[in-house]
Amino acid sequence: MTGWRESAGARILGVFLAASGLFSTAAMARDFTLAASPDNVVEALQKTYLTPFATANGVGATAALWDGNYADLVLNAGLYTPWDVVAARLPVLEEGCARGVLQKLDPKLVGGRERYPDFAVSECGVGAYLESVGLSWDNDKLQGTPSWADFWDVAKYPGKRGLRRAAQMTLEIALLADGVALGDVYATLRTEDGVRRAFRKLDQLRPYIVWWEKPAQATEILGQGKVLMTMAPSAEVQVADREGGHRFGMQWNDSLYRVESFAIVTGSPNGELARKFLAFVGDPAVEARFFAQTGLGPLAKGALEQIPPDQRALVPSNPANLKNALSFDENFWEQNGAVLTARFEAWLAHPAP
Repeated sequence: MTGWRESAGARILGVFLAASGLFSTAAMARDFTLAASPDNVVEALQKTYLTPFATANGVGATAALWDGNYADLVLNAGLYTPWDVVAARLPVLEEGCARGVLQKLDPKLVGGRERYPDFAVSECGVGAYLESVGLSWDNDKLQGTPSWADFWDVAKYPGKRGLRRAAQMTLEIALLADGVALGDVYATLRTEDGVRRAFRKLDQLRPYIVWWEKPAQATEILGQGKVLMTMAPSAEVQVADREGGHRFGMQWNDSLYRVESFAIVTGSPNGELARKFLAFVGDPAVEARFFAQTGLGPLAKGALEQIPPDQRALVPSNPANLKNALSFDENFWEQNGAVLTARFEAWLAHPAP
């Protein structure tokens, strides 16, 4: 991987020299750069998108690691502008667009609005990929297709359960297990009674929970037999099945999904190249290769048909898998994340009597 991350000192020096006229345009020449996260996605973007794009256009192209923080986006959209395109989640995409940090797109120049489903295109972004989190289990140890209600039923299905050690998605899943309809989850979480309901549901399962923090840990504890079932990212389930020889199942009903979008950084000296890149990565065949590499869902229309038929049921962006899934509300967590995370950490630290 050829990704890099500048130090704050290097950024400041670059801005100073540029402002002082000591950097010529030639001296500041650099590779076309895409910023994204996490590490494994950055590596896949380099391999599947950037390297072929660079070869086709006779340019250098590299992936930079970015934690998705808006402040870092602003810093890297200044005078020096070391990033050309970013892969951003909704709150950062919307704020960057509203404040002019990200460019408004002409859909015709990046393949057309009709190239994507409505939920995957916006004023400043086009869908990069879709990621999903749901219920997973080992088909060699558990028959059938369990639900979140079954996940909580330790009498019928004895054994430990894996959950992500975070308020985000975990509270939603607790409400789904308690019978809250998909369309009512966030309205319920916006109320004090709804939050208490979610924590009461977690109280029921608490003695049986094995917490995981990094996505790969979800399938590790499942493969090691530490849990009977686990909340898990679908991409990790596919990697574990493909590379670890497992037979893990995935329940798409009542799963949660979120979309990552590509956007062009305002001030990029490679604007034309950036638009070419967005048109390139929206090609269905190219997106299908990205799915094969990562297990993340392609969003360009026609990409599903480019994936072998026996694998299409595993694609998180397959309309059949989204039919009974919950769109993760990024803005809800942007507004309420600090408070709910604090309550979740307090709940972890102080078990109910």
